[in-house]
Amino acid sequence: MRSATDLTARARIRDAALARFGTDGIAGTSVRAVAADAGVSPALVVHHFGSKEGLRQACDDYVLDSIRSGGEAATEALGEILQAATPVRRYLARALLDDTPAASALFAEIVERTEAWLAIGEEEGWVRATADARARAVTYVSWLLAPLVLGSQVGRLLGGDPAETATAVRGARAGLEMLTHGLFADDRWLTAFTDIHERTRS
Repeated sequence: MRSATDLTARARIRDAALARFGTDGIAGTSVRAVAADAGVSPALVVHHFGSKEGLRQACDDYVLDSIRSGGEAATEALGEILQAATPVRRYLARALLDDTPAASALFAEIVERTEAWLAIGEEEGWVRATADARARAVTYVSWLLAPLVLGSQVGRLLGGDPAETATAVRGARAGLEMLTHGLFADDRWLTAFTDIHERTRS
């Protein structure tokens, strides 16, 4: 059985790796750098996690669990992500860019849960019906995650880090305002893209 000191050291190393991976990516991070950030020896990192790959897996598991357990107020993907801690959001953004297995699994899971959530909305009358529920869910999730993945560009124009709550909420509110009230005053663009869609299917 591990001692309390062991468990504390393990969590400290994982948190240091979470922050370092989120900033520098997996390939750009060394075990030595994580050890220095955590204030431990590289040997202790290997003792707890076996390798950098083992450390990455521990971070992936932690991020998945953090977003899945967002609480009662986080009943859909946007709320879960916004309520996650800043290092978790930053790690998720980097994992999506690096196309890690955990990021792919999480993206698919968020899409599935969002599709189900929107279907409930249709039944209850607070979501409009669609002819393509899967495409709607994928597009919605892509929109809500885009500010994280395009962090530098979005942050430069909004004046803050999209991984920080204030900027994330500002962007999310603007998106929800468009989704709730609409953006275009007529259907010209919908008609144009519907025509293109029909031609590509024939």
